[in-house]
Amino acid sequence: METLERIQPNRQVMVFILMVFFSQALAEPIRYSVMEETESGFFVAHLTKDLGLEIGELAARSARVVSDDDKQRLQLDRQTGDLLLREKLDREELCGPIEPCVLHFQVFLETPVQFFEGELSIQDVNDHSPVFPTGEMLLKIPENSQPGTLFPLKLAQDLDVGSNGLQKYTISPNSHFHVLTRNHSEGKKYPDLVQDKPLDREEQPEFSLTLTALDGGSPPKSGTITVRILIMDVNDNAPEFVHTPYEVQVLENNPLDSPVLSVSARDVDAGNFGSVSYGLFQASDEIKQTFSINEVTGEIRLTKKLDFEQIKSYHVEIEAIDGGGLSGKGTVFIDVVDVNDNAPELTISSLISSVPENAPETVVSIFRIRDRDSGDNGKMICSIPDNLPFLLKPTFKNFYTLVTERPLDRESQAEYNITITVTDLGTPRLKTQHNITVTVSDVNDNAPAFSQAAYTLRVRENNSPALHIGSVSATDRDSGANAQVTYSLLPPQDPQLPLASLVSINADNGQLFALRSLDFEALRAFEFRVGAADRGSPALSSQALVRVLVVDDNDNSPFVLYPLQNGSAPCTELVPRAAEAGYLVTKVVAVDGDSGQNAWLSYQLLKATEPGLFGVWAHSGEVRTARLLSERDAVKHRLVVLVKDNGEPPLSASVTLHVLLVDGFSQPYLPLPDAAAAEARADPLTVYLVVALASVSSLFLFSVLVFVAVRLCRRSRAASGGGCSVPEGPFPGHLVDVSGAGTLSHSYQYDVCLTGVPRTALPSSCKLKSVVTRNLPAVTRELPSLSMQAPPNTDWRFSQAQRPGTSGSQNGDETGTWPNNQFDTEMLQAMILASASEAADGSSTLGGGAGTMGLSARYGPQFTLQHVPDYRQNVYIPGSNATLTSAAGKRDGKAPAGGNGNKKKSGKKEKK
Repeated sequence: METLERIQPNRQVMVFILMVFFSQALAEPIRYSVMEETESGFFVAHLTKDLGLEIGELAARSARVVSDDDKQRLQLDRQTGDLLLREKLDREELCGPIEPCVLHFQVFLETPVQFFEGELSIQDVNDHSPVFPTGEMLLKIPENSQPGTLFPLKLAQDLDVGSNGLQKYTISPNSHFHVLTRNHSEGKKYPDLVQDKPLDREEQPEFSLTLTALDGGSPPKSGTITVRILIMDVNDNAPEFVHTPYEVQVLENNPLDSPVLSVSARDVDAGNFGSVSYGLFQASDEIKQTFSINEVTGEIRLTKKLDFEQIKSYHVEIEAIDGGGLSGKGTVFIDVVDVNDNAPELTISSLISSVPENAPETVVSIFRIRDRDSGDNGKMICSIPDNLPFLLKPTFKNFYTLVTERPLDRESQAEYNITITVTDLGTPRLKTQHNITVTVSDVNDNAPAFSQAAYTLRVRENNSPALHIGSVSATDRDSGANAQVTYSLLPPQDPQLPLASLVSINADNGQLFALRSLDFEALRAFEFRVGAADRGSPALSSQALVRVLVVDDNDNSPFVLYPLQNGSAPCTELVPRAAEAGYLVTKVVAVDGDSGQNAWLSYQLLKATEPGLFGVWAHSGEVRTARLLSERDAVKHRLVVLVKDNGEPPLSASVTLHVLLVDGFSQPYLPLPDAAAAEARADPLTVYLVVALASVSSLFLFSVLVFVAVRLCRRSRAASGGGCSVPEGPFPGHLVDVSGAGTLSHSYQYDVCLTGVPRTALPSSCKLKSVVTRNLPAVTRELPSLSMQAPPNTDWRFSQAQRPGTSGSQNGDETGTWPNNQFDTEMLQAMILASASEAADGSSTLGGGAGTMGLSARYGPQFTLQHVPDYRQNVYIPGSNATLTSAAGKRDGKAPAGGNGNKKKSGKKEKK
């Protein structure tokens, strides 16, 4: 019922959706009568009243009148219910001599189907006069005939019937003859001439009389013929037929000129009076056209094709006449035998060419079948192919309905060619076929279907606005408006996603466009749903998931986290001259805001004051000595390190390192003058000026150092309640602020304790302090958010010898490998920043716990040293050729290789 409610009213369809499939026809037909020759438009009856229907019901139920002979002689006014004549009726044409003349018709109502049988009796009017076949007839009478002898005369034919037909014959007045009208068994009236008195040829050899035929009309009509009577000499024996009547059966398909039968008559007279000739007596035009008789032999032959369906039998009168004029009469009954020469006929009464799919049982066509043959030749079988979803149902008097067997599906088959076959049971069997084409109209019962359940689109960042990034496609199996698909963006599940400002979709073809330039570092991926709806009523829709992946572009140069560059006060690294080859001078720490290979960094030494003295490891960024130092090496060295990513094209950044070679950490070291200037020979005045300047500068620096030491002690006492004791001596506390004039004032601070006592005797107040993070560039504050965009990968593991990225390889292993995917690089950057952040805010020490690097509190127990690189290598201890590798080593107090035993290390942490 829901499907029917969606179908718009269609009169042709509603006519054949049966409320009551069949209705009982009236037990008795309705009968009407009308006079022939009545003009067209004549009112016959009021069907609405006679059928017991309501006013207007005939129109509502699409009533129509169907005649048996397929000729519409009646018409029905559906609005008034009046049955009218469509044309003037001629009873003689319709029925001929048959009485009564009844025209059978059916009143057919379509919704619901109902039949009423009707009969229209055509009443005869006297519109035809009796007609003789000829205008004159000759009658020979022997003169010795006795009074009372009967002589047959030619009969007249009147097409009217009943009282209007031929009633009697009269003859012109005379003294010898009168006419006797006799009734035949067939209902015809024959005239016989009756002799009243003896004839005398010598007295009157010939008579000329007028025979008149009168009908029973009012006024009566008549026809005349002249009868010539010749008085012959005596011939007292008339011919007699051997067999009378004759009966014969003739197949209707007998060929022309084929013999039917031969008649024979004999006359006992001799001579001319005994010779007999044959002829058709009182034959109608139809008999004369159909049969012929040989005058000598009496053989009857066929001169016209027989048709059982028109005339089933013939009654032929044969006359045998001798030479004396006497005649004998014989009768031949010819029965036409039916043969199967008529194929069945099929007449469509009602037909619809389109049926909605999903409709229940629906009447497609109503038709009638007929076979003009008789017996088994007229019996019929009606059928359609078995593989069609249609049924044939007999309804009423050779009427059939073609109905759908089940709801149709246009998507499976949109059109059906139905062949209705009607076969009779004759021999041979004849059949008639009629083709009906039924189209299935579409109903919106299929939702659009996307070609994929989920689409993945890739867009390179920094794209131009309104860039076409891909398409979605959906198809609908329906047709017309039901198959027209429109696309739309559905509200995102994440309310924070500004989908309306990111993408748009073409509603007609499903093309997707990026509305603005995308930034991989801000948004790496997002997903949304696209809806496809058809234009049916009601509309049906479906959804598909679209994932947009932003492909990284190499648009971020490497950023150096350590050492920070300060143009006014460059960072200076201290290296003891006793350092061995491979001594770790410092480590360049850099990150890249891109991902994947665009974030893979490599390091190289671009410039150096003394080439060959220092080297930079390409994957770790560690700056190490390349050989043993000598006294002849310059005191100050300037190194320019180039940090380059692996993008296409690659982007790079450079960092400048200042390295100061010192003899040891037992006494404070200040920035020394250029080595070349110190060794240059100068005149005494220059020496004096240099000494004076150095003295004043030393005094000033000493005052500054004392001031800084006092301030640091106060700060330390205020923060931890402890104190920093300054031992007595020429250099109180042996503290040197290597920050210079504010080199690390905004980013890093170094507090270096330089004493001459063993390491174990260091005062508790002089401790290795952490690097304090104060003001980092904006990019370092954004990096954690970038690193958190990729989900963790539990399979990201590698050995200590294969630690990639900025942390470098263990113990300076130059064979460290790169991360093998984008996620590894992103996690690597995240670990660096997390470790540096914990060290800066004091929430974790470098050791943290055994094997955790202080990462456990933030990332969980799964991130142990066996899963992630050891980022403690980012913190180095000057005077050692190895990085700080474990908390255990620190606790054990083991001296680093290559360092002097009486020299203490300065601790330094890098900033996040």
